[in-house]
Amino acid sequence: MGYYLLEESIMPCSSEELHRQTERQYVAVLTTPEWQRERDRFDMGIEMEPDAGNIHNTKAEVNFDSLTGTFQIPDRKALTERDYRFAFALDEKGVVFIDDTGKVNEMIEAIRRTKRWREPSLERFLYDFLEQIVEPDLPIMERYETELDRIEDEILASEEQRDMVRVNKIRSDIRELLVHYEQILDMAQELEENENGFFREKNLRYIHLFMNRMTRRHDSAVSLRDHTMQVRDLYNAQLEVRQNRTMTLLTVITTIFMPLTLIVGWYGMNFRYMPELESRFGYPAVIAVSIAIVVISLVFFKKKKWL
Repeated sequence: MGYYLLEESIMPCSSEELHRQTERQYVAVLTTPEWQRERDRFDMGIEMEPDAGNIHNTKAEVNFDSLTGTFQIPDRKALTERDYRFAFALDEKGVVFIDDTGKVNEMIEAIRRTKRWREPSLERFLYDFLEQIVEPDLPIMERYETELDRIEDEILASEEQRDMVRVNKIRSDIRELLVHYEQILDMAQELEENENGFFREKNLRYIHLFMNRMTRRHDSAVSLRDHTMQVRDLYNAQLEVRQNRTMTLLTVITTIFMPLTLIVGWYGMNFRYMPELESRFGYPAVIAVSIAIVVISLVFFKKKKWL
């Protein structure tokens, strides 16, 4: 549980102080049981009750006199395996987070340590809060970009086959981020609409600024996803080149030995009146012809750059 007033920074306060004052906007963080006990004290016109135990995506929904929604934030240490889920309810007086994970308190403490506001407002808090959600992503994408460049160089430099599991894992992580970004952009657009007039017009610039940054972040993630596909295509192309080389070598060997096989088959027939069988130089002549065929074939294939 946590109660805060939006002043020059986020200032902790008591529940009674938060409900007693009427001038400053607030932030409250409650668990689900605490929200069930105290929801009526916040006097929000909530029609669609936020449910922190049944969250499947990040979204915002407009009520008659409030705005409710949910967050599903992938854990940046395991993007496709774990996430944090919490709900919120918002009106012109402030925002209440319903969180059983402890993630919201962690994010608010980070804002308290790093932010000071000349003009405190709910819009500015929401901007910093949403920034906290996506702030770790840029180093992650830079690390993935560097790793993909290294894998690409190794594919070009090595004749060995590589395991593409890591590239596929990066692609899955980026896909998870893209879905997350699209949902956050949808939420930001809902906030920007300001249907209930909770936000002051001049402060909507914070929502615009966040949406612009999210659009650039989304474009970067799309570019990185395309890079993973390029690396995979490069690997498949290199694999085909190696297979073609192998097939070429096998074809050359087969072509060289075809006339030798013909000679063996020819003289293996053992007809009675084959003159070469009685010739003194028959055996050396066959050896010489066979060697000549091999040498001429090798020279020909080398000249054609098939070897």
